[in-house]
Amino acid sequence: MQATPPRHALVTGATGGIGRAICFALIDQARRDGAPIHLSAAASQPGERLQALLAELRAAGATAGGVSGDLTDAQQCAALVAQAQAGGGELTALVCNAGASGPGRLADLPLAQWDATFNLNTRSAWLLAQAAREPLARTRGSITAVASMSGLTPHPGYGAYSAAKAALIMLCRQLAQEWAEPGIRVNTVCPGMIRTPLTEAVYQDPGTLARREALVPLGRIGRAEDVGAAVAWLASAGAAYVTGQNLVVDGGISDHMLAMIPGRPGKPPLDR
Repeated sequence: MQATPPRHALVTGATGGIGRAICFALIDQARRDGAPIHLSAAASQPGERLQALLAELRAAGATAGGVSGDLTDAQQCAALVAQAQAGGGELTALVCNAGASGPGRLADLPLAQWDATFNLNTRSAWLLAQAAREPLARTRGSITAVASMSGLTPHPGYGAYSAAKAALIMLCRQLAQEWAEPGIRVNTVCPGMIRTPLTEAVYQDPGTLARREALVPLGRIGRAEDVGAAVAWLASAGAAYVTGQNLVVDGGISDHMLAMIPGRPGKPPLDR
């Protein structure tokens, strides 16, 4: 019986709530498939959080190495992939999870904030993909980028974020077309409201939690593990014929807008 080839995934933003969940989901998927896996966990800088994550990943059954770099710097994006290759061998999966949002209205948004938002959320995925193209072509690997429901629907007050995530989705669709010939699959995942350490403060208010849950057709706020499972599936053999797609992981909220309009079937009429 032929052994299952080893896997090597580079995950950016690995120390955050969603990034961490992605790492463990990839380990679980590899275990189910009977494949060894090496994880290159990427952070903006080395430190205790990265080392703690590596220890947990190793305890979960993977080999793991930490890599670090500033993804808004083009040269460091290439260096990050080179670090991963040197430490873990040929890449089979690239997961572009690093990203950030910040408040600001377009009328007076500073140019520097616009550039920083696009550089981290969009440009870095392109640069990482360029650097990883050759090894991914050799392994017929995959690229999965984490976008946002804000890339599907405008998010007023968040300046460049919606535009950057929308651009990321289209970037990955275009990469999927241009890189299909060597067998590289490229997809995106769009999380909705996800409860992570970064957003936990919002959900400590019972009223806010209840109002947010009421907006979601499935009746709950998402977990980082929900996103991790979606990413792991897209990187797996189970999605071998899936490319150029955007998997929305939001409990149904993105499609729920029309159901919230008063006066529609099942809704109370507007007060006169």
